[in-house]
Amino acid sequence: MDYKKQGRASRNKGAQGERELAKILSDELGIESIKRGYVFCHESDVIGLKGIHIECKRVEKLNIETAMEQARAEAEKRKDGKPTLFHRRNRKGWLVTMDLADWCELYRKGIEHES
Repeated sequence: MDYKKQGRASRNKGAQGERELAKILSDELGIESIKRGYVFCHESDVIGLKGIHIECKRVEKLNIETAMEQARAEAEKRKDGKPTLFHRRNRKGWLVTMDLADWCELYRKGIEHES
C-alpha cells in the first residue's frame, strides 16, 4: 500500500470524525459555536465547548493512555480547559474519557447550578 495515501486516508478520517463530533455536540447542546478547530491556528480538535479541551480520535485501535497524555499536554499548553478524549470505532457510538478528578469537579459545578 502507498503510505502517502494511507496517511492521507487517516488524516481524512480524523478530520471527518472531528466534523461529525462537532455537529453532534452542536446539535445536542444547542451551541452553534462548536466547530472543528484548526491545527495550524493551535486550536483543539473541536472548539466551542467552554472549559473542555477536546482531543478527537476516530480509530479502530486506540491506546487511551497515550491519547489522554496528548490531551493533557495540549490542554496544559493551550490553557483551554479540562483534557477530554472523545473517541469512536467504525459503526460504534462516541465515548468520552477524562480524568476522574476533572469529571468530579465538572459534576460538582453542574450540581451547584441546579440547586
